[in-house]
Amino acid sequence: MRDTDPCVSALDDLPHGPEFRFVDEVVELDPGRSATGRYRVRGDEAFLAGHFPGRPLMPGVILVEAIAQLGGVAAQSDPEHGAIDGLLLTGIRAAKILGAAEPGETLEIRVEVEGRLGGMIQISGEIESAGRKLASAKVMLSGTA
Repeated sequence: MRDTDPCVSALDDLPHGPEFRFVDEVVELDPGRSATGRYRVRGDEAFLAGHFPGRPLMPGVILVEAIAQLGGVAAQSDPEHGAIDGLLLTGIRAAKILGAAEPGETLEIRVEVEGRLGGMIQISGEIESAGRKLASAKVMLSGTA
């Protein structure tokens, strides 16, 4: 039986396998409008082995992916619109990588749904860790409504 807490069950709707999920928990969810989530950089992620040997840093493109994933959670939870089939990241605008996260850090991810048009959804988001802003971006998610 599925958990009735919308913050817990929202993660179940992500299409990504655990190896490529960059949201560990949803801590706040305003369905269809916004979400706040967390991801702890464990240190055993495969991409850290080569980015960079001896000083692992979470790649900026994965920070943007975390924004897109949490944005998908917020968008797909909208009670006024049905879930969108095949929702994918299809655009990135105004992305800024302002810092890096190291193993042991917890990322605070915040997203807001800015607009919808059929199967297209625009999301704005930002990521912080320990009060440092690491990234911000606007992403477009698209699928079949």
